[in-house]
Amino acid sequence: MINNLSFLSNFNGKYLYTFFVIIILIISRFIINKIIKYKVSNISKRYKSYKLNTYVTVSLAIIIIIPMWVNNFKSLFTFLGIFSAGLAIALRDVVINFFGWIYILSRRPFSSGDRIEIDGVKGDVIDIKLMEFTLMEVGNWVDAEQSTGRIVNIPNGKVLSMNTANFTKGFELIWNEITVLITFESDWKKAKSILNDIAQKNSLELNKNLKESIIHSARKNYQKLTPIVYTKVKSSGVALTIRYLCKPRKRRTTSEKFWENILDAFENEDKIQFAYKTYRNFNPEITKFLNDRKREGEE
Repeated sequence: MINNLSFLSNFNGKYLYTFFVIIILIISRFIINKIIKYKVSNISKRYKSYKLNTYVTVSLAIIIIIPMWVNNFKSLFTFLGIFSAGLAIALRDVVINFFGWIYILSRRPFSSGDRIEIDGVKGDVIDIKLMEFTLMEVGNWVDAEQSTGRIVNIPNGKVLSMNTANFTKGFELIWNEITVLITFESDWKKAKSILNDIAQKNSLELNKNLKESIIHSARKNYQKLTPIVYTKVKSSGVALTIRYLCKPRKRRTTSEKFWENILDAFENEDKIQFAYKTYRNFNPEITKFLNDRKREGEE
């Protein structure tokens, strides 16, 4: 009887201890968040500080509370072994997502605000939670990777099994291309010269405010950062492709600016014509008929 009362007393004491620890940590987190709100003006830094405060609070709770509850086990390793085995069987997806969260925090393949693509979904990271991260979707049925308005929740475990493409980390620019197709009869050399002038002009305007650190980082991976125009022959004409650097979220606006300049430049050029798919009939009888009509007209 005495042993039972002692056990209940210890058990109730652990509950009270756990309760007070949780209350103190919640109050501390609340106070620190208030300090962050008044001290940090940048919204992005404030959000990251809030998340860091939450992670620290949860970690402290685990470190303080768990050792007290595992004293009845022969060893902490025994408890962890049993606990891990149970989780692996019953909560496989939860465990994978948790380790995915650890991977995201430690290796940082992306962070809030980055534009990424994973498992066929492309978007801007707006939140990273314990079990999932959230993207503001771009692209899909919308041209030029603009927002679709949909929020996509992706399990953290995807980062462990899927390739993740980050558009903004490290080198904060991407290569974009615009292809202009002109007819074979056009003066392709003059057209290429015009496109090259347009590319150089717009490139200087677009990149004039880039930080030196970005340019330095870019030169580690690319020897040439200036725009260039490539020539290729296609079935419908000569394809001139402008390749230039732009920010991931500026693909549509920069492309629009290029096309407006191209249309203005080609408007008064009689020797340059845009090409499109055409069909030609080489039937001998029709050709003979057309030639006869042409000769009759000349006579």
